[in-house]
Amino acid sequence: MVKSPGAEIRRYLAPVDTLTTQQFFTDCLVIGSGVAGLRAAIEAAAVGTVTLVSKGSIDQSNTWDAQGGIAAVLDSQDSFDKHIADTLATGAGLCDRQVVSQVIRQAPELIGELISWGTEFDRVNGVIDATFEGGHSFARVIHSHGDSTGRGIAEGLLKKLRSCPTIRTLEHFFVIDLLTGADQECCGAIGWQAGGTFQIIWAARTILATGGAGRLYRETTNPENATADGLAMAYRAGAVLRDLEFMQFHPTTLYIAGASRALITETLRGEGAILRDKDGYAFMKDYHSDGELAPRDVVSRAIVDHMHKTGATHVYLDIRHFDKEHFQKRFPFISELCDSFDIDVSKDMIPVRPSAHYMVGGIKVDSEGATNIANLYACGEAASTGLHGANRLGSNSLLEGLVYGRIAGQSAARGIDRSRPHRQHSAIEFSVPQSNRSRLDTEDVRNSLRALMWRNVGISRQESLLVETQEIIRFWQRYVMDKVFHSPAGWECQNMLTVAWLMARSAELRRESRGVHYRADFPAADDVHFLKHIEVSCAD
Repeated sequence: MVKSPGAEIRRYLAPVDTLTTQQFFTDCLVIGSGVAGLRAAIEAAAVGTVTLVSKGSIDQSNTWDAQGGIAAVLDSQDSFDKHIADTLATGAGLCDRQVVSQVIRQAPELIGELISWGTEFDRVNGVIDATFEGGHSFARVIHSHGDSTGRGIAEGLLKKLRSCPTIRTLEHFFVIDLLTGADQECCGAIGWQAGGTFQIIWAARTILATGGAGRLYRETTNPENATADGLAMAYRAGAVLRDLEFMQFHPTTLYIAGASRALITETLRGEGAILRDKDGYAFMKDYHSDGELAPRDVVSRAIVDHMHKTGATHVYLDIRHFDKEHFQKRFPFISELCDSFDIDVSKDMIPVRPSAHYMVGGIKVDSEGATNIANLYACGEAASTGLHGANRLGSNSLLEGLVYGRIAGQSAARGIDRSRPHRQHSAIEFSVPQSNRSRLDTEDVRNSLRALMWRNVGISRQESLLVETQEIIRFWQRYVMDKVFHSPAGWECQNMLTVAWLMARSAELRRESRGVHYRADFPAADDVHFLKHIEVSCAD
């Protein structure tokens, strides 16, 4: 078990005084508005009052931006066993077989539920259309509105959520920390409402659905709010985090110097797109027999290796052989994106390179979505359920969010006692001594941290650089973690430093290569010593 990276980590980032801070009560607090948070809120609302808070607007999430599809066994020629086998193979020995079976077998029911709530999945002749993706042995990935699947699913969930009278939503509410009482049970959270007021939300049950940590990297597909806040606040509260060394990198994001990275869905490769280098050479068969349909970690490493060999900053995705009209209808977002950079896909290849995409690890939960902290649950990308193992199979994440969102909501609902809607809470008071150390510019620290993580804790890693990363982060922590901030930018920086250190430390401890974790100094898997999870906690 990895312990705290030193005395710079404190229990609460901001002073807490529950006697003087504005406060209100709810049966269930859901933090996060992606697929998992929305589904959890809907489920818990069947029993009690629910308050769902989102860091930005309710439509700012990785779910909303997800181009790829959702994997589900809907064809009679496919089977649950095949989908389970594909997931286990991609997870490189660290999946929980029972969890994998549980999630995959619930897919058809939950897809039907989404349809009944208004999600429109793409169809051909009235039948839901499915495509291949890397790592899948059958065409089982379905989409909504082409490359806007996440948005289609979120809109269906939001339509259902807004029909639930017991759900209250708070947008632009930054949750700073989880609150725990003397018994170490979670009893809600303290946060900051845009406009400058601190608020305490007391809750009988709390569900973390805060998403991932892609913004810890310079190159990422994630939106600006993916700064690992949920992982950090759970860690400070004493939750066990697991598998933080496993960050999945998406092989193909649009590479335009000076522009932010935009994901180019791997469905394109599933439908025949070819990866080529600057000389037009199709190199993927040199690295894996499945070529462009190899698992994401294989494709990402192959691209990086080939870039090094050819001295290039990127490679290309070739779809010049696609029917342009069909492409525009099938992938409207990518088509518009390419047009905005004057890329004519009928003549030009699309410049791409890998970027940080999905946090495979997260807050450790059991089969009920419960953490080791009483009354605290987690789901979605913020959680480590056991589904993904050491590498996520493409399009399993939206499915996991649906399944474990429902599970977490059900579990939280079982603990709600409507006969005691406003239980008494012990007063919590926490003060932070004033620091006389120098103050660093948090924007500079964030930018430097993201560059450091991309360089040293990226697609390929080695011990000396991982140790160096921890030393540099601890230096920054010394001048950032002791400060009291009064806006999200500062709290985000503190959260990013906390989780980045834990990721680097976990990556150093796993002295092998497995799934998305590749150690250049230990390039082989070591089942004797590392067929296990690495867990981190600041608890004694």
